[in-house]
Amino acid sequence: MKPICKLTMLALLTIPMGLQAQRHRPQSDFTTDTLMTHDPVMAYEKGTYHVFSTGIGLQHATSKNLKTWTVKATPAMSVIPKWTHDSVPGFRNHVWAPDIIRYKDKWWMAYSCSTFGKNTSAIGLLSARSLDAGETWNDEGAIVCSQEGRDNWNAIDPNFIIDDNGEPWLTFGSFWDGIQLVKLDTTMHIAKGQKMKTIARRKHVNDMENPVEAPFIFKHGGYYYLFVSWDYCCQGMKSTYKVVVGRSRNIEGPFLDRNGKDMADLGGTLVIEGDKKVFEAAGHCSAYSCQGKDYFLCHGYSVALKGASILICKEISWTEDGWPTLTDK
Repeated sequence: MKPICKLTMLALLTIPMGLQAQRHRPQSDFTTDTLMTHDPVMAYEKGTYHVFSTGIGLQHATSKNLKTWTVKATPAMSVIPKWTHDSVPGFRNHVWAPDIIRYKDKWWMAYSCSTFGKNTSAIGLLSARSLDAGETWNDEGAIVCSQEGRDNWNAIDPNFIIDDNGEPWLTFGSFWDGIQLVKLDTTMHIAKGQKMKTIARRKHVNDMENPVEAPFIFKHGGYYYLFVSWDYCCQGMKSTYKVVVGRSRNIEGPFLDRNGKDMADLGGTLVIEGDKKVFEAAGHCSAYSCQGKDYFLCHGYSVALKGASILICKEISWTEDGWPTLTDK
């Protein structure tokens, strides 16, 4: 279970507007009520919410109320480990899609190293004792790497989940064969003898593309809920992102949607998509129990801001039969 509070295969030759803002770090901290972000995840410590997201060295923003945000000039990763460049040719310092969790008295941060359209990728690992200003994140190496021509999955978009036995797992993936799940050991690396298991996909055997990515597993009421993003991100007003969900009593699935269809066989119940008025599209979500409430975060492509990606934060309500619905905070 999550502690309390706690890109996709694109054939693009240019960086879309939604990510351009993440390419440049601010010169100093600043405060905003409209947090420009991509792939947000959250942690809570000592009365402060922390959001980490895609950017140069990973963007970091803090808030006391989930409304007004202070964007930090100093990224979470002040130093990019050399091994990332060796493992992923073409990767420099634009780090994608982190996840963060508190486990065994440490904060653990997973992050994605990749380049557009390729599955030679790596998921790295950092650790820290606290999220206090000035705290150093320690390099813990790679959790998993994928290689073009060797693996039919892509090592990006990580998400940690702790099962009912207190044991950690990692789910990850983007396109190729879909969403993967693997058991970790107590150092948050892949446990000995464990193999990847595909738990969500959107393609039939002969289909070329599999537009599913960004998994996030959230425990509630005896179920593990698997949220994933369908379709295409990172194209501003041309983005088609949306989030769907399925659930299982077992951490390894099968994850079934509201109609009983397996997410490993095209299943998924819609949670959020663009309304074409405020947001053209919305996706890459995370979910948390915090301060007595359940929260859902994702990024949306703002119509008013011509496709720039900004934070969406909503409360989760649950239907009588245990399915998530989103309401404004």
